[in-house]
Amino acid sequence: MKKNIVVVGAGKGLGNAVAKRFGKSGFRVILIARNVGNLNAYKEEFEKEGIETFIYSADCEKPQTLESAFKEIQDAFGVVDVLVYNARVRKDGFATAFSNDDFIKHYQTDVASALCCVKLVIQKQAQQRSGVILLSGGIFGDNPSKEHAGISIGKAALKALGKTLHDELREKGIFVGLITIAGHIQPNTQHAPELIAEKYWEAYQKQDKYEVVY
Repeated sequence: MKKNIVVVGAGKGLGNAVAKRFGKSGFRVILIARNVGNLNAYKEEFEKEGIETFIYSADCEKPQTLESAFKEIQDAFGVVDVLVYNARVRKDGFATAFSNDDFIKHYQTDVASALCCVKLVIQKQAQQRSGVILLSGGIFGDNPSKEHAGISIGKAALKALGKTLHDELREKGIFVGLITIAGHIQPNTQHAPELIAEKYWEAYQKQDKYEVVY
């Protein structure tokens, strides 16, 4: 039976690279993002490469849209064998430049909606005592930048969330891991999307440690 991977935060770059890496190894790929036009383009691109692909529109600022998407996904395909949470807010700046509402939106997308997605898949994963959840971390989570306060705080909180989930869920047969990207994602470099995607695949296969830094 074909396994399912859901990538939340699909997009050109890392999200799609991870999805393709799993898709080329036989997974059914399910992409979640806000922009339907982009999702349609990704689906066409993936299917040209022979990857079975399905798309769902949801906004990580609005958890109820994620709840609807995951209900549809699990009704259609069953258990989510691998969940990759790769969503984050692109807008950033100094901490004092954020309004309270903007900061809460940042935290919702960067951290709280990751937990929302995890809670939506773990019941079925626990029933089969297997499942993998991979979170996209970043070096600013360990070395905050004043110019990038939003992502620095978000990645630090995501790292803590992931570790607590790792410790809580492993007794249920569910592996939670963090891939910390220690550089700027850019093609034709050490941090090219397809090279980072290999680390997600290795984490899925090995399931031997919480954090992988690359």
